[in-house]
Amino acid sequence: MIDQLHFVLAAISGVAVGFTLGLVGGGGSILAVPLMVYVVGVKSPHIAIGTSALAVAVNALSGLFNHARIGNVNWRCGATFAAAGVIGALAGSTAGKAFDGQGLLFLFAILMLAVAVVMYRSRGREGPESVVCNRDNLGKVLGYGAGTGALSGFFGIGGGFLIVPGLVASTSMAIHRAIGTSLVAVSAFGLTTAVNYAVSGLIDWPLAITFIAGGIAGSALGTAVSKRLSARKGQLNTLFSAIIVAVALYMLMQSGMALLQ
Repeated sequence: MIDQLHFVLAAISGVAVGFTLGLVGGGGSILAVPLMVYVVGVKSPHIAIGTSALAVAVNALSGLFNHARIGNVNWRCGATFAAAGVIGALAGSTAGKAFDGQGLLFLFAILMLAVAVVMYRSRGREGPESVVCNRDNLGKVLGYGAGTGALSGFFGIGGGFLIVPGLVASTSMAIHRAIGTSLVAVSAFGLTTAVNYAVSGLIDWPLAITFIAGGIAGSALGTAVSKRLSARKGQLNTLFSAIIVAVALYMLMQSGMALLQ
């Protein structure tokens, strides 16, 4: 039974997740799952994944609203990417529910390290401000979207840390624009995964609501900071990579120990 202290911890954790989503357009789920398990005290990794998927999706919508207000969303590219990824997210989340929870966290952490290296190496490539999704890059956008959605669903995450490099690779858009645009797909993938987990009874609804409330406040602050950092070339990429590496190493240690028990 989760007591009042755990709900307070959930709200604080939600603020941290929302701030990360607003700041780097990803990392929300990376933080949400370990926070659910190691701070809030959710015993089942699958319930932590399902609950965090819902919370991150709703918080991503809040972050998307904030980015849209400052004109930092390419709606056409975001919608195309998300549409392809929703099908992948449904298939991936179905497979993820049948996979060992600690094993999911361990594999997820390894994937995070690989993405961190890619993002750090591309830190000096800002890309053009204006990018158009058309016949020339449609195949790449759909391909990256479907693949990212499958991985997002399998690991039970919003997938922003995968979506941002996917958008950059498929469209060459600027990193800060990719961050805002990624939240279209983060919302779609997270909601798809959450619905799939909810059907199996793997969401703690009161906890999710508490997490969401904290996240809405955090996302507004994160978006404001993100806009300022975007003026310094490559800084967001470096920060993004550092966050991923730090959380990945912690998750490798915790999930590795659990698998060896």
